[in-house]
Amino acid sequence: MLQVQHLHKAYAARQVVSDVSFSAEPGQIIGLLGPNGAGKTTTVSMICGLTAPDQGSVLLSGQRIDTDDSAVKRKVGFVPQDIALYEGLSALGNLEIFGALYGLKGAQLRQSSLAALELVGLADRARDKPDTFSGGMKRRLNIACALVHDPDILLLDEPTVGIDPQSRNAIFDNLETLKARGKTMVYTTHYMEEAERLCDRIVIMDHGKVIANDTLAGLYRQLPVSATLEIDVDGEVDIAMLKQLAGVKTAAQENGRLVVGVDSLSTSASTVLAWLAAGSHRVMRISSGRANLETLFLALTGRQLRD
Repeated sequence: MLQVQHLHKAYAARQVVSDVSFSAEPGQIIGLLGPNGAGKTTTVSMICGLTAPDQGSVLLSGQRIDTDDSAVKRKVGFVPQDIALYEGLSALGNLEIFGALYGLKGAQLRQSSLAALELVGLADRARDKPDTFSGGMKRRLNIACALVHDPDILLLDEPTVGIDPQSRNAIFDNLETLKARGKTMVYTTHYMEEAERLCDRIVIMDHGKVIANDTLAGLYRQLPVSATLEIDVDGEVDIAMLKQLAGVKTAAQENGRLVVGVDSLSTSASTVLAWLAAGSHRVMRISSGRANLETLFLALTGRQLRD
């Protein structure tokens, strides 16, 4: 369904995307995971044809997205990171505007618009304007606008930014329904828990490059540690020295919070705490958990996912 082949994009001397490749099958959700500035949004913009790559190509069902054939681009639905709605029109009016841009008209336009509202749980607010909606409702309406023309591929650029947990879960339910219907989706996020819940395959990006591309199970097999310690400490810690401790595999510090990947909590936690005490570092809070995608990102890049 989707083939992304060796995409490159630079602005002036800054390389934003460098040799990014991945593919997606019908009914599959691909997660683009990485920190802000990793190149996720630029990659999505090239996939949907809004930004031209310097090198590489994007194929939708074997056809290039940069072709003059508008029928190819009609296969794509795009949910941008920023809310893109007409606040002065009703929810239904917004959908009819976007549907008309894709060539829908008459009874088909009305039926498709109402079906999209039903999917995202806004059928009862069809006549209301977005300026009366919560942030989460606007996000869901944004998704409906991208779905009104029944695209084969849906691109979602951080669609849960700034919304409450209830709205986030509602969006997840919508996406899982679409997946069951066979829609292909590319979902960008810097929240590893979203990627873990939704995605069949995860592409991890950093500084414009793909640093991992595998199923969730495959990525977990790459984990160098079994558990993590999160420790709030007073003062900067010598990370290089910390990594020399027995059982410590990864370590990073941001805003006083120390994240340490260890082989075993039972043997390594006391070693790390004793080392901090010997260095006169006051520990204010400590928690532990299993290793996850954020741990893998730390191991691959030496920094935390949300840096």
